[in-house]
Amino acid sequence: MTMRDLFDDFDADNDNFEDWDTFPMTFEDYAVTAMQTAVYPGAMVYPVLGLVSEAGEVADKLKKYFRDGDHDDTALEEPLVEMRSKMRYEIAKELGDVLWYVTAVASDIGYSLEEIADLNLEKLTDRDNRDMIHGSGDNR
Repeated sequence: MTMRDLFDDFDADNDNFEDWDTFPMTFEDYAVTAMQTAVYPGAMVYPVLGLVSEAGEVADKLKKYFRDGDHDDTALEEPLVEMRSKMRYEIAKELGDVLWYVTAVASDIGYSLEEIADLNLEKLTDRDNRDMIHGSGDNR
């Protein structure tokens, strides 16, 4: 079963959608396929601006969730339990757009998504080892 099959059969009112972990796709699989749709002049400017725009759309979905719903002013403690599957699905689609742009920027600077993920985990592990997960600044 492919991801498309699962999404075609998706029931937006079903809060028990449990097939997310059945997608056998790697970062490399995704990047090869996604970058076949990358049509833009030059490098980096278009995908960086797109990344910012799509990240804003993710935030906008959450903003409207709180604006239109019956929620307190507190953040979601357990989004899988508290947020209906349709909203989670809509956010997931926006995250897919974010992933496309991240992939394009990474490709433009000569990095694979695997390398980007490894670099991030190295940075986080180093911060954790130095008890610097909390705080601010790029090089803490």
